[in-house]
Amino acid sequence: MIDFQPLFQAVRQAAVLCRRVQEHYLISSDKGGHEPVTIADYGAQAILSRAISQHFPDDAILAEEQGGQFMELVSEDLRKEVIQLISDILDTPVTQVEVVKWLDYGQNREAERTWVIDPIDGTKGYISLRNYAIAVGLMHNRKPIGGIIGAPSYPGGAQLFHAQSGVAYMQPLAGGAVKRIHTSTRTESASLRALESVEKSHANHDRMQHVREVAGLGEATLIHIDSMEKYARIAAADGELYLRLPRIGSTRPFMIWDHCAGTAIVEAAGGQVTDIDGSPLNYSSGKTLNNQGIVVSNGAIHDRIIAAIQQVLKEENPT
Repeated sequence: MIDFQPLFQAVRQAAVLCRRVQEHYLISSDKGGHEPVTIADYGAQAILSRAISQHFPDDAILAEEQGGQFMELVSEDLRKEVIQLISDILDTPVTQVEVVKWLDYGQNREAERTWVIDPIDGTKGYISLRNYAIAVGLMHNRKPIGGIIGAPSYPGGAQLFHAQSGVAYMQPLAGGAVKRIHTSTRTESASLRALESVEKSHANHDRMQHVREVAGLGEATLIHIDSMEKYARIAAADGELYLRLPRIGSTRPFMIWDHCAGTAIVEAAGGQVTDIDGSPLNYSSGKTLNNQGIVVSNGAIHDRIIAAIQQVLKEENPT
């Protein structure tokens, strides 16, 4: 079993940085495709990648941000501010050269183990002071085997979720008692909690509602939240279903860092994460998933959802 403790500390440090940026430096840039990025994205990734470089130096990393983007998109004054924040949080002097090095560390490298980092999953939620997550997944030969999710806005208090070796846990983000978690066993429509992204561009909400109705789950309570916290809620029995069905004809890719950590945690907690035909998610294609959609559930309702999706697809393509 891999010692996750250095990554737990790094996730906690990243969460402190994210909070301080929200309080004092919340300015975003557009890195293309209407995807916002803040200095917290760069600062958090630098802290996480630094921990991996120190404790797992031979491993590969797939991460959302890049050192070149940091230099190009962030003004000199803001670069200085985030570098000082990183220095303060790590309690050691940090240079711009080091931050750029950490941002790019382990990328474009092939290794049996790959860490998959999303420093702020749900950046729009972060900017809007809603939900966001700090996520680190672990793959072995391109298959998720572990994950860590920091959820600073989790209901009832900030939480740290983690899983490896087929077991999932949660504990307060600031530290405290660790407890094992399992997905819920709910199957009745009126008792289910279905989770969806706030951003309508991420999926076709009407298609997903139709699928729930076909599956006999139309009465499920619908909750809109940002980020991989949706995975964490399902793993911790605080939700039962997360669908992500694209708009018809959409070419928007599913990015690997949006799902890797969550997949490992949900599956370790007894849930299921699959493509819309019930097959496992395909992590073999670089930074993007080679899939048509995402279905995350407590496991107990998974087959019903897959069958409903297939029926809806036949309705949409009768020939």
